[in-house]
Amino acid sequence: MNLVCPGCGATNRVPEARLTDQPVCGKCGIELMAAQPVALTDAVFSRFVANTELPVLVDFWADWCGPCKMMAPHFANAAAQLFDVRFVKVDTEANPQASAAYAIRSIPTLILFDGGKEVARQSGAMAAGDLVRWVQSQRASRG
Repeated sequence: MNLVCPGCGATNRVPEARLTDQPVCGKCGIELMAAQPVALTDAVFSRFVANTELPVLVDFWADWCGPCKMMAPHFANAAAQLFDVRFVKVDTEANPQASAAYAIRSIPTLILFDGGKEVARQSGAMAAGDLVRWVQSQRASRG
C-alpha cells in the first residue's frame, strides 16, 4: 500500500498487514499512520491526495474561523475512530493553492478523496459521530 509522508511528500510502500505497526517515512522518519489529523501544506497536498492509497478526508479551515475551531476536536476524535482513512487539515490562509484548486468558498469544508479523486464534499461544522457516519456512508455508497 502506498502512503505519502505528510511532512516531506515521499511515497512509502507499506504492506497492508503492517499499517497498524506505526510505520514511519523512510526518508524523514515522520509517522505515516498517526491516529490524529496531520497538517498538509501546498507543497505536499496534491501528491498526498493523489498517491495515498487509503481514502483521505481533508478539513479546509482557518485560524480565525469559530466553527472551524469548534469542529477541530471532533475531527480529531473521528480520526481516532477511522483508522483506515487519513485525516488531514489544510489551513486555507497559509495554503491558498490547495484551497483555490478545490474552489473552497466557505469553511470549514470537508472533502473526501478516494483514489486521488474527490468523491464527496460537505460544508459546515460536524460533530465526531456525524463525521464518522458521513465518511462511512460515502464509502459504502461507492462499494
